[in-house]
Amino acid sequence: MTGEPEEINEFEQALEANLEAQEINVGAVLEGTIAAIHGDVALVDVGGKSEAVLERSELDELGTGDPVEVVVVSAGDEVRVSRRLALERRLKEKLAQAVELGEPVEGKVVGRRKGGFDITVAGVRGFCPASQISDPRTEDLDQHLGQLYSFKVLEFDLDQRRLVVSRAALQREERQRRREAVWSTLREGDEIEGTVRSLTDFGAFVDLGGVDGLVHVTEISHRHIRNPREVLSVSEQVRVKVLELDAERDRVSLSIKQLQPNPWEGVAERFSPGSPFRGTVVRKLDFGAFVELLPGVDGLIHVSQLLPGMELDDPALAVGETVEGWVREVEVEHQRIGLTLRKVPDHDPWERVGMHYQPGQAVEGVVENGAPFGVFVELEPGLSALVPASEMGLAREVDPRTAFEPGAKVSAKVLTVDPERRRISLSVRAFKRDEEREEYRRHMGAGVPEESGTTAFGQRLMEALGKKGE
Repeated sequence: MTGEPEEINEFEQALEANLEAQEINVGAVLEGTIAAIHGDVALVDVGGKSEAVLERSELDELGTGDPVEVVVVSAGDEVRVSRRLALERRLKEKLAQAVELGEPVEGKVVGRRKGGFDITVAGVRGFCPASQISDPRTEDLDQHLGQLYSFKVLEFDLDQRRLVVSRAALQREERQRRREAVWSTLREGDEIEGTVRSLTDFGAFVDLGGVDGLVHVTEISHRHIRNPREVLSVSEQVRVKVLELDAERDRVSLSIKQLQPNPWEGVAERFSPGSPFRGTVVRKLDFGAFVELLPGVDGLIHVSQLLPGMELDDPALAVGETVEGWVREVEVEHQRIGLTLRKVPDHDPWERVGMHYQPGQAVEGVVENGAPFGVFVELEPGLSALVPASEMGLAREVDPRTAFEPGAKVSAKVLTVDPERRRISLSVRAFKRDEEREEYRRHMGAGVPEESGTTAFGQRLMEALGKKGE
């Protein structure tokens, strides 16, 4: 019979192939194709004499004709396979590779116990120490339960089923990558967006996307603020300007106020010397009180410019109180405005001082302040004179500051006038002496000429009074 040897040979090859296909061992990983789906099972063609059986619940999104990788779980007349075990095996291989290469793995936080959290990665139960679940560390640890995170594998031993992971390590590595990226592009003068990360008494730390910069409290606003919390809050988005970079010390200095309109523009036109002002006391120092005239524009009332007799602790100068007065001087280039509570003259009183004040003239003024060497007396706005201690008519051991209270009115006699040095000296003693002489004249009879009508006894008495006054 022609062709019979060839047919027999083909049959033997098919039989041998079929016998080989039947040698499917438990635990073997096979590549197959979904041949059909019936009820709760799927039939998978794995190259055997018959299709293997796979639970339909393991198909997920797969359908007829799709390739599938499975693991043999039982062999015999019926071959049963599992896709889930194949996936777990692949994941465990990936886990081992992650340990070797340092690649991250995905895991779920399934529980919490002393010292940390239980994690499942690729069907393997692992442990994440509490210190490694987040960086920076969070106070509410329960917020991590049930979360799906990426972890770095610190330890893995498949035989002993030991797995230790860290999420914080990945976060630190990510920040370092972002930090390097930011430092490579950051330049002084840049204007960038940032997020307020934390607030302190001296400033605000702003996250620039991996690098933290400091906005000092003086660079937050043109207004004077005592604490950054007055105007900023954590997580707030802000726009900042880079002032200075120090890569070696990992420091970045930032400013918010330099991107805001400068409130000092136009100040010279609004506040000229001699003009009145109205403002709010915002802070006080030993030398005076600062008054907010406009948002970001403060003026100083020096202690020497308070009303005679007024002290810095006066209730009228308490922080938050409204005060009124006059502008003394304006220095826009130095951002300084000098204020006064004393009326500012509309002209310089020293220009013609000699026409209004001459030696021997009796004057009245208000005590401004005292010193060991005398007291200063305001004769008129912008014009003050000194009463030396020797001209007060006091005993040497008496302190002028205790005898003449600021704000008190005092009468005196002009001793000297020096327009060039802008100095006037007064004498209370001389004024009182003249008063005593006048009182004596009135007592003895006013209108009698001193030389012709005074008796010898009266003349000697007047001389004695004069020497006593001196």
